[in-house]
This record gives sequence, C-alpha cells and structure tokens, in this order.
Amino acid sequence: GYNSRIFEAVLEMRELYPSVALHPVIADVRDLPRLENIFSRSRPQVVFHAAAHKHVPMMEMNIEEAITNNIQGTRNIVEVSKKFDIERLVMISTDKAIRPVNVMGATKRIAEWMVLDAANRWNRAFSVVRFGNVLGSRGSVVPLFKRQIASGGPVTVTHPDMKRYFMTIPEAVNLVLQAASMGGGGQTFVLNMGQQVRILDLAEDLIRLSGLEPYRDIEIIFTGIRPGEKLSEDLWDEGYDIKSTGHPDIFQISPQDDLQGQPLYRAVEELLKLGREGEVSAIIELLDEIIPGSAIRSTPPPEITAVN
Repeated sequence: GYNSRIFEAVLEMRELYPSVALHPVIADVRDLPRLENIFSRSRPQVVFHAAAHKHVPMMEMNIEEAITNNIQGTRNIVEVSKKFDIERLVMISTDKAIRPVNVMGATKRIAEWMVLDAANRWNRAFSVVRFGNVLGSRGSVVPLFKRQIASGGPVTVTHPDMKRYFMTIPEAVNLVLQAASMGGGGQTFVLNMGQQVRILDLAEDLIRLSGLEPYRDIEIIFTGIRPGEKLSEDLWDEGYDIKSTGHPDIFQISPQDDLQGQPLYRAVEELLKLGREGEVSAIIELLDEIIPGSAIRSTPPPEITAVN
C-alpha cells in the first residue's frame, strides 16, 4: 500500500540526500481536520498535490470513491493551502481530464477547476500541470508487460491502434518542478510529451529487449478496449489558446469554458452529496453536463459490475 511506498521513498531519499531533514506523514486528503493539524505544525511553503485515485477501470467501479478522493480531497487541499498561506500549490493532472470518457478523468477536470478558481479568487500562485502516462509509475503498463514476459506470455494489449503519451519519472518530475516555478497562479501548464506511442510497438520492443521474439517466443493477444478508454488521448481541448513559456517542453493553455465561482461551488456540493448517497447515475449525468466534450454516459459499465 501507500505506506510501504512512502517508506521506500524515504529510505531512498535518506541515502541520496543525508543532510536533508525528511518528515513523512501519512494522512488522508479527505480528512480536513487532520490536514489542518499537519499544515499548522509544518507550515509548508510549497505543496504538490498528487493525491488521487488514478486507476481508470477501478474508478468506473468505485465512482463514489473517485468523487470523495479526487474532488473533496482537492477542495480540502485548496482550503488548507489558503488558510495557512501556502506560497505555491501545484496540482498534478492528467490528459484524461480532457473530453473525459471516464469518471477518473472527469473528477480530475473538476479538481483542476477548483485549484484555478482559488488562484484567481484569492490571487494565489496555485497552478495545474497536466501530462500523460509516466513510464514505470504505479499501474503503468511497462511493469505489467515485464511480468507477462517473465512468465512466458502472453502479453495483453487492449487494441492494436491504442496510443498513449509517455515520459519517464525523472522527466516528469523535472518538468513539474520547472512549471511550479513559473507564473503567478491560475495557469494550466501542459508538458510536451512528444508523439503518442503505440502500445503494441511498446510491447514488441519490450519483448525484443528481453532477448525474445514477439509472436514466436511470446504471444501478443488483444483483449479489447476497456470501459472508459479512448484509442488516443489529448492534452488540451481543441480551439484552446496554447502559449509557449520560458521552457521549450512546457506550454501554457488559456482557460475558456472553465466552471468557476458559484456555479462551480454548487456543482461540487451536489457531486459530494450524490457521492455520499451513492447516486452513481446522477453523478455521471452531472459530470457530462458540466464538463465540455464529456462523454462518460456513453461508456459501457465495466464487466465486473455484471456480477451485481
């Protein structure tokens, strides 16, 4: 779980940076009093908000959990950051927040809006950094493929034309830190992730890198697109104004139809209420209504729900 991963990260950091004082704290972003307690004691200057449920099919099956963690959790982080005068807040977002076809992406889009709305309303250096998949991160396809290759195959690819943006962990971290230092707040930064990579090519390359031959030593099978998946992702909505920044791999996009102020507050309150009541179809309807280009309703429910 999270605790062991944080523990591993701390051990690694202690080894690399023995002179830096590290204080790992385990807490739930949904627990506002706990967050206030942590912030009042440690008084951070910069907050990177990356706490989110990000597994797409899992969130299609646990919609209430996506709402409370990704939306309520973000609202809490924004509130304590304002209350304790945080200098900079950077929310980590995803390409799945654009024209979302899944609940996870939709909740991240609303989280983005809350951060940007707070930045503009309170004149704070709160911003959003949006990017695609990170190679080797939790739930990433590469460790899965490696496991499948090690056990003799088959390697499972959802669709021959499935494509995704990828970058490595060091690249992503570096660009997030760079973007964090830019601008006075209210900006959405998008990382240049190059060309989208075909997942099938990635699978074939990994098999070859393991010293084996695709389709001869290791079979590749296509399992079908999962609910909430697109064949390819976008990093911004069409027609958005994209500006360059002082860094060649970081762009800034101007908001156009972001929900803000009272309408945003009302939508968030309603979503949290529906989440508490377990009104899943009403949640999906409301998300589709308020997010531009959203098409969650057209996504078939995950197969596992067929058991219910």
